[in-house]
Amino acid sequence: MPPISSPSVLDAIARADGIEVERQEALLKTGALQTAVLTSENFSIIATDEKGIIQLFNVGAERMLGYMAAEVVNKINPSDIHDPREVMARAKALSQELGTTITPGFEALAFKASRGIEDIYELTYICKDGSRFPAIVSITALRDDLGTIIGYLLIGTDNSARKQVEMALKEAMATAEKANQAKSDFLSSMSHELRTPLSAILGFAQLIESGTPQPTPSQKRSVDQILQAGWYLLDLINEILDLALIESGKLSLSLEPVSLAEVMRECETMIESQADKRGISVSFPVFNQPCFVSADRTRLKQVLINLLSNAIKYNTERGSVTLQCTDIIPERIRISVRDTGEGLAADQINQLFQPFNRLGQQATAEQGTGIGLVMTKRLVELMGGVIDVESVPGQGSMFWIEMNLTSEQQLSEQLADLAPALQAKGPTDPQARTVLYVEDNPANLMLVEDLIARRPDLRLLSARDGISGIAIARASLPDFILMDINLPGISGITALKILSEDPLTAHIPVVALSANAMPRDIEKGLEAGFFRYLTKPIKISAFMETLDLALAFSKIKPGLIATKEKAQ
Repeated sequence: MPPISSPSVLDAIARADGIEVERQEALLKTGALQTAVLTSENFSIIATDEKGIIQLFNVGAERMLGYMAAEVVNKINPSDIHDPREVMARAKALSQELGTTITPGFEALAFKASRGIEDIYELTYICKDGSRFPAIVSITALRDDLGTIIGYLLIGTDNSARKQVEMALKEAMATAEKANQAKSDFLSSMSHELRTPLSAILGFAQLIESGTPQPTPSQKRSVDQILQAGWYLLDLINEILDLALIESGKLSLSLEPVSLAEVMRECETMIESQADKRGISVSFPVFNQPCFVSADRTRLKQVLINLLSNAIKYNTERGSVTLQCTDIIPERIRISVRDTGEGLAADQINQLFQPFNRLGQQATAEQGTGIGLVMTKRLVELMGGVIDVESVPGQGSMFWIEMNLTSEQQLSEQLADLAPALQAKGPTDPQARTVLYVEDNPANLMLVEDLIARRPDLRLLSARDGISGIAIARASLPDFILMDINLPGISGITALKILSEDPLTAHIPVVALSANAMPRDIEKGLEAGFFRYLTKPIKISAFMETLDLALAFSKIKPGLIATKEKAQ
């Protein structure tokens, strides 16, 4: 055996001393960490024995709950400082979730942890002074070396701040929602109040324009000015209301497969007159095969009409407009509108989609609201598309939109069978057919009376409120009913419901004719069961077309109902 003073023995002793020092330092560090954890005031630490009796209650628990450790250790379990109703509710919920009976009390808190299931719950702590605060608690089972549960560890944090933030956020959202609803109600009301006088102005101006005898040249110029200003004001009202709806997130779209060929034929018809007046040639693409995009049909047509109208309006004299469709990537198509106008500079393009910014065109004779392109951009984006422009000053501009392609939507057999009948242009029965108009506004009633007077095959009945309208409908069984929405007594929608539930009148098509022209008003009316929903001011051509359509439908609907009842 080497002497103790030998170098090898001394080195071994030194190494052992170093290891022991390191071990002591580690223990001290661990002890310091444990002490720091147990004395932390930021969270409560509660340890129990296997039966749930509290054995450790740290400084954080004392601060949060107001009890001293000596008041709770070996005396109570954690469920005693929880809201008892919440503990009972947790026991009931866990019993249903786990398919076993769990008694209220500590078992309700520790059941999952005792089964090795991670458990973090949110309940209310009750302090010594009776005050309460929401807490998030994590509970873990403590086990010995053999895996036997020897106790439970509950670590809790005060959740009051987060709850206050959540409550403030909910209140803010409720306030914002209330403000949005008030804004929507105001817009709807303003739409009705502005459209009602416009309806009379434009309606009677159209009657004068197309009446017999024809107006004199001087009168014709005056009527033209009334109509031009009236339709411009109506466009302005519509665009402002639509923009407000989009900004508030209230505009609802119905995305469905839409035939580009059909929409473009409609657009071609609608802008033909404007193009002819300015000597602008407009060319549309020819579709060799069906092409459908995912869009809201009405809004897609609105987008294309706006782009085409601008291309015509701001074109050079006897210029041209070309509309093209190009497949750019699979399932995507680009629709471009190219003009031969003056073009746009880079700084103008940067300002193009700003509301009410007409890029200096307000100094010209061309009318415009400065909202159209803003609306167009928002609508395209709501339909899942994009819009952009390319322009060279002096050479013209090309506005384009990209939309998602989709497959054709098949009509049901029933709709396909009905389509030919619904396309009939008008009744052929030589006997006069009856139209009932339920309207409380004398000016609107007078306008419709003048329109119906032009049809020798029709006679008009009228009612000033919903109740009398229902009575007249039941007594005279008209072929077709026009119904205002805002009526004295009961609304037009309520009157429609009563008529549709009465077997005597259920077959009569009812068309809404209202100044409530917000998209949600129209949607609500169609959902209620109106055959069509026309808005004021009346457009005579659309009115007459709907009149013929409803009269044609009134001929075939009783037969359809009889066939259905026979089949049943």
